[in-house]
Amino acid sequence: MTKKRAALVSVASNSFLVLAKGSVGIMTGSMSILSEALNSATDIVASLLAYFSVREAEKPADRDHPYGHGKYENLSGLVEAVLITGAAVFVFYEAGVRLVEGATLKIPALGVLVMSVSMAVKYTVSAMLQRVARETESIALEAEAKNLRMDVWTNLAVLAGLVFIGLTGVNFIDSILAFFVAAMVIREGVSIARQSLQGLLDTSLPEEEVKEIFQVLDAHQDMIKDYHEVRTRRAGSERHIDLHLTVCKNEKIEETHQTMESIERELSGRLPNTKIVIHPEPCTHASENCPDECYWLSADKKSEKKRE
Repeated sequence: MTKKRAALVSVASNSFLVLAKGSVGIMTGSMSILSEALNSATDIVASLLAYFSVREAEKPADRDHPYGHGKYENLSGLVEAVLITGAAVFVFYEAGVRLVEGATLKIPALGVLVMSVSMAVKYTVSAMLQRVARETESIALEAEAKNLRMDVWTNLAVLAGLVFIGLTGVNFIDSILAFFVAAMVIREGVSIARQSLQGLLDTSLPEEEVKEIFQVLDAHQDMIKDYHEVRTRRAGSERHIDLHLTVCKNEKIEETHQTMESIERELSGRLPNTKIVIHPEPCTHASENCPDECYWLSADKKSEKKRE
């Protein structure tokens, strides 16, 4: 499934849940169900943002965006975090009002039904989004998948609370559950915001990925003299790497180009969807790894050297 189609599925499922939970929340007077309806409403906005950001991020580089459009996904994740956190603050307020006023819950069985359906839908869609996000390395879809997966747990808590209220008649539990839902949503919002900001602020790639880059460079020590100024960053689902290579000052440009292509090919194999920029530099006599008789050992020259 493509990233855009996965985002559209999320929009459709959340639209259904907003209508279902909103209607049942009004009928039962349950603040916890209404808070979940509001949460799903923000999910619709987040899903739309994910869809449009994925569509923009997939556009090729152009004159105004020479490095591509990958950061649209990071921006989408940040906006999503702000939206769901704002909704959670509103839920806190409304739950507090209901707790003070002592609202009574009606027809809890109807609430149990809609929350059960919501759990099943959210779990199915979140699993689908997580799979597509992993395959395409989409920040926007990953943020949406995490959000829906968290909703599964909050739905379960609300469902358990509604069953308890139906059995005991203790209605204030509904407001307590609304507080719990809001707290979980805020926590997830902060997590999404932190991840999105890392891309917007050009934070380096994860340590394990940086180690793979150095492993590839070290494996080419017979072709290069040194490497330095290795820089990495992430833009949406794209990785960006730029570095300087020190090569023998006497080797031909074709040989340097072959070396660069070999490094780029192996890096792209280990780290998919990677854009690589390499700046070659000739070694000098002052360089520790550049002797006076530095020369490139081609395959033929290596064979001759072995025969000697």
